[in-house]
Amino acid sequence: MPVVMVTGANRGIGFEIVRQLLEQDHEVHATYREHQGDLAALSHPTLHLHQLDVRREDDVLRLVGELPSQLDILVNNAGVADGRWGSIEEIDFDVVSQVLDVNAVSPIRVTKHMLPLLDAAGGGKVVMISSLMSSIADCMRGKSYAYRASKTALNMFTVSMKNELKDRNISLLLLHPGWVETDMGGPMAPIQPEESVRGILDRIEEQTLEMTGRFVDYTGTSLPW
Repeated sequence: MPVVMVTGANRGIGFEIVRQLLEQDHEVHATYREHQGDLAALSHPTLHLHQLDVRREDDVLRLVGELPSQLDILVNNAGVADGRWGSIEEIDFDVVSQVLDVNAVSPIRVTKHMLPLLDAAGGGKVVMISSLMSSIADCMRGKSYAYRASKTALNMFTVSMKNELKDRNISLLLLHPGWVETDMGGPMAPIQPEESVRGILDRIEEQTLEMTGRFVDYTGTSLPW
């Protein structure tokens, strides 16, 4: 039975990833920062819940000790939006720092400490939930500075890691889930979580070592950097 860890799984896309993985007979370790949220009502014999603030290295180190000795798939889903779509004059640099820490630095922090578990499994897959808003080539509107920059930084971290981790049989995947109707995506989003996650899990399933470092959306369409 594959062992999967999903961060930021108490609601939205993360929760739906957990729910569908359980339907596919995976052992799932789901994390939440403060409140279990939707996870509290999800009962399954192969579901394990863990409190984790991805910004805190001591939290990540504690979690490593709670997990099995091997990990097949790591899904770095935890993320935040900056809540600001305004002009350059409206930037709050404290918010920028927080968003960069959660969206760009924390997935690398988590991945770093999960590498021994992936190595113990003989390699595995690391999935980064990115965004089309990270694309420099596609940035025609601007604004949302912190969120865009954080996801662009995440992409660069991941592409850099792919070159180092390929020899360890670890494949990295950058995934844009689409504009999804969640608390973050809002009610106008055209895609339901169920549809997005079906595609996300298909992309994870098909991912090979030769594909490492690719940037695609939930349908498998390649995206511009």
